[in-house]
Amino acid sequence: FTSPRLSNLKRHLKTHSDEKHYLCHLCPKAFRTATLLHNHVNTHTGTKPYKCKECDTAFVTRGELSRHRRYKHTLEKPFKCTICEYSSVEASKMRRHIRSHTGERPYPCGLCSYASKDAYKLKRHMLTHTGEKRYECCVCRARFTQSGTMKIHMLQKHGENVPKHQCPHCSTLISRKSDLGVHLRNLHSYMEEAIKCSACGAVFHERYAFLQHKKTHRGGKRITCAQCSYACNQ
Repeated sequence: FTSPRLSNLKRHLKTHSDEKHYLCHLCPKAFRTATLLHNHVNTHTGTKPYKCKECDTAFVTRGELSRHRRYKHTLEKPFKCTICEYSSVEASKMRRHIRSHTGERPYPCGLCSYASKDAYKLKRHMLTHTGEKRYECCVCRARFTQSGTMKIHMLQKHGENVPKHQCPHCSTLISRKSDLGVHLRNLHSYMEEAIKCSACGAVFHERYAFLQHKKTHRGGKRITCAQCSYACNQ
C-alpha cells in the first residue's frame, strides 16, 4: 500500500492491527477505526447517508454505494487478474479468484483436513460436523445443511414441471415413477407374514393398513369389553 498522504497511511496501518479501541454504545462490538464504528452505528439507527444519484437508493457505507454503482449502473470491473482475463467488481472476489491460481487455502477446518479458499465455504463445511440443518423446504418441511441441496430438492420434488404420480391405493402423490414403485412395494404389497398390532392384537397383511390402524390408538380413550380383554378407541 502506498499513499501520498501520511494520514491515509496511518489509517491503513490500523487494518493490520488487532487493537479495537472504538466501542459501540449500543452493542458489545468494537472496531479498529472510527469510520468502521460510525458505519456500524448506522446499522443500528437505520441511517443511510450515501445516496445513489442514478436511482436514489441509499446505503450505510460509501463502499456499499460504490459496489452498487458498479453492479447496477457503470458495470465497471476495476479489479483485473494479472494471470488470466478475469475481472471483478469487488477486491474480495479478486483475492478469492487469485487463490484458484496459487492453490492457497487459508481457511482450514479444525476438525478434519478440509481447507477452503474463502471463509463462507468453511462455515458451510462446518455444518457437516455439527449436523445442523438450517435450511427447511417450505413445501414438505424437509431440512438440509446447505441451501444448494435444498434448491435441488425443491426442483426434483416440488418443481412445476415435475410429474405427480397418484398412488392408486391412497392419497400419496409421488414425483418419480420409480419412487411410486417403491411406495407400492413397501406399503401396499401383500405380505405372507402378517403384522400384529401390539395394542389390540389385530393382524394385517398390508403395511399401509397396519399404519392406518395404529393411528386409531393415538391419544384416544381405551374402551374395554366387560366380558373379555378386548379394548379399542371407538
